[in-house]
Amino acid sequence: MLLKPGIETGDYWFVFQGIDKVVHISTFVMLGFCFMSAFPKTRFIVFLQIMMCYTFLTEILQDEMGLGRSLEVWDAVADTIGVLIGYFLFRKTRNFVV
Repeated sequence: MLLKPGIETGDYWFVFQGIDKVVHISTFVMLGFCFMSAFPKTRFIVFLQIMMCYTFLTEILQDEMGLGRSLEVWDAVADTIGVLIGYFLFRKTRNFVV
């Protein structure tokens, strides 16, 4: 989804300025949560390094593929925030997940 050609239009009621950051955050919340669900014994620093590599790789690929997407620092910041939220959501809910 992060590497799809980027076309933002205001034709839909849910499209607003900054929606791409919301998409980045929500995507990486799910990615961080799912990663920790799959590998719950992963140390935080290892988790963060893996997720940051993925963050920077997707940003670089967005820029290099030439599909209307570009490398943006604020997207990487949004991705990092999403990863951290996903990690802490997992830590808070891991006792409730069966």
